[in-house]
Formats: sequence, C-alpha cells, structure tokens
Amino acid sequence: MTTETSPTITLEEFRAEAKAFLDANAERRRVERFEWGKGSDRVGLFDEKSAEDEQAEIEAAKAWKAKEFDAGFGWITGPKAYGGRELPAAFERAYRELAAGYAIPSQACFGIGLGMVAPTILAHAIDEVKERYLRPLYRGDIIGCQLFSEPVAGSDLAGIQTRAVRDGDEWVLTGQKVWTSGAHYSDIGEIITRTSPDKPKHKGLTMFLVDMRAPGVEVRRLRQMTGGASFNEVFFTEVRVPDSHRLGDVDEGWTVALTTLMNERAAIGGGGAGLGTMSMTRVFELAKALGRSADPLVRQGLAEAYIRTSVARYTNLRAMAKIRAGQLPGPEMSIAKLSLTQNLWYTANVVAGILGPRITADTGEWGTFAWAEMLLGVPGMRIAGGTDEIMRNIIGERVLGLPKEPKG
Repeated sequence: MTTETSPTITLEEFRAEAKAFLDANAERRRVERFEWGKGSDRVGLFDEKSAEDEQAEIEAAKAWKAKEFDAGFGWITGPKAYGGRELPAAFERAYRELAAGYAIPSQACFGIGLGMVAPTILAHAIDEVKERYLRPLYRGDIIGCQLFSEPVAGSDLAGIQTRAVRDGDEWVLTGQKVWTSGAHYSDIGEIITRTSPDKPKHKGLTMFLVDMRAPGVEVRRLRQMTGGASFNEVFFTEVRVPDSHRLGDVDEGWTVALTTLMNERAAIGGGGAGLGTMSMTRVFELAKALGRSADPLVRQGLAEAYIRTSVARYTNLRAMAKIRAGQLPGPEMSIAKLSLTQNLWYTANVVAGILGPRITADTGEWGTFAWAEMLLGVPGMRIAGGTDEIMRNIIGERVLGLPKEPKG
C-alpha cells in the first residue's frame, strides 16, 4: 500500500534522517574494482553457504532488519497500522539509493517473504492475520517462504495435488511441495492447495498461511549438481491450519496466487537482466586472459551477450517504473523472467566456448573452472519462478493473445 497524499516530511528531510541513521549504524561500502587474478573467482547463481555461515548471515540480517524497522525505515510505504510510514514510493527509492552506499548485512533471506508473501497477506488476509504477521515480517522477526511447485505439476499450479480438507474451523493439509527456497529457515509459508477436486483446474484452489514448524511439516534439502542445496522439498502430513489463515475465499486461490506470482516474477526478472555489469566484465576479461578476444566468433558471442542483457535491463527498468508508479505487475514480468534465463543460458554457452576443456576439468588456473558452477546453476534458474515453458505459454496466451496450448 502506498499513500500518495502529501507526507508530513519533505524528501530532503527524509534523506537527511536516513543518512543520519545509516552513518550511525553502518560503515560506508568500499568500491572494489574487478582485477583479473585477484580475490575470489567464484561465479555462482545461487548463494550456497555452509550451515554455519548461513545461520550467521541470517542472524546478522535479522539484527539489521530490526534496527532498520525500529528507526522507521523497515516499511517506508506500508500502512501505519502495521509499522509502516505511509510515505510515497519516492521515499522508498531514496532510502534504497542511500543504503546502497553502505556495508549492510545481506538481506537475501527476506527476499521471498517481503517480495512475495507479505504483499499477498496485505492484499488478501483478514485483519487479524495482517496484524499478526506483517509487522514481524518487515521487522525481520520471522521469515516467509512460498510453497507452490509440486513434483508432478511442476510450475503448472493449476495441476497441483496437495489437498486441504475442512474440519470445522480448521483445514487439514496433505501433500508435497518442491523447489522451495528458504523453507529450512522459514517460520511461515504461503501454500496453495486443492480444496475441490471436482472443479476445473484453475478452480477449486485455496491459499493458506502455514506454520513451517507445525506437526506434520517435514523439510528436506535438495542437493543440486552445483554441489549446493539452495532448494528444499517439503512434505505435509495432516497439517492443521486455522481457517483464519486462509488467504482469500475458498476455491478462489488462483486469484490470490496471481498476486504472488506477479510479484515473484517482478522480483526475479526485474532483479537483474542477466549476469549484471560486473559479471559481463568478467566475461570480457576471461576472453582477454585466454587470448580469445580477437577471435571473430568469440567477439560476436560477447557482443550478442552484451546486447541481450542491455535490452533486457532497459525493458525491466520500464516495467519496474510501472510498479513503482503504483500499478500492479502484469504478464510482462513473465517476459522479464524468460529473458533472464535465456540470457544466462546464452552467456554460459559463450563462456563454455571460450574455456573449452577448462570448464570440465579443474587445472587450478584462476577464473576458469570456477565458471562451471554458473553453467550448472542455469537449469535451476530456468525452474525458479516458473519454468521457461510456462513463461512461454503465459506470454503467448496472455500477452500475444494466441490460442491456448492444446491439452493432451
């Protein structure tokens, strides 16, 4: 929720207040220029850490989030009733621009909870649930995850099989979810279930908030071919959820899910148009270091990768400007998500062509075999936030107005 009425503080006063807070609580970020052969040569798409390092990062993130929220910068555009300041989006942008210049603990663990779950709670939960969860989410006291994909249905949410059966004032959930980021450290989850199996696919779905530590919830880590475990599979065995934790009306979960999905694709697709400027620099430097920068085929590949990521970045900026103006994200965010994965895949193949055998065998040479982690991580990105195939269907049917895909 963003209130565009005249705020009680000017933007200049707000910036001064924010700068004073940041100066008092964080150090200025050092500008580090990339130099070939120095520092870490890791090139990964997923933040893969040991359990100890991950826990330390989460604790640091929570400490900063609480401090930020208590100072009035945790939910700048949010309703005052839930700890926000009800300031226009321009104030949020001003704070983020200032904060980018400071060495603040990574806030990655809050990405899904604040980017996808919280907006859905605000839009569809009853007041009691909003009061219970929104403030703790934005203060960093709790973390949220999203429970949509399933082993059989994949990204086709209309085909999900996890069941929710009503039992008085409660619902009993049974089923399995997969590819759930952050489930192992999350406190609550937003889950979509099938409540009326006899209704058409997009009907008969209902959304809930579930306690991730409730009896019957089991989280298992999924090991990826990168060597890390960034995703989880989650099993629900007769998990009880109060009806008050239902999001939206019974059997109208598809409408609720769209709120989450559009915010998800805005977060994933709009968060980056590809590898980013620094990583593209790494690709260029890689070609130079291996003496391939004069090869016409390599140069053509580098130029194509640069053009692709630049076009996607400008397109995303347009879409994000629409969101900041208060408009809901639309199907165009599916274009952003598809562009992201296609650009990653293309660039990974350009890098593999430059490296040759070095990408399959670790010789100890700096900046070479390290790219294997990025290459192996691309398939995961093509699943996260909706598979490429689902994105193409959405673009074809909802953006281009083409006939629906025939069902076998």
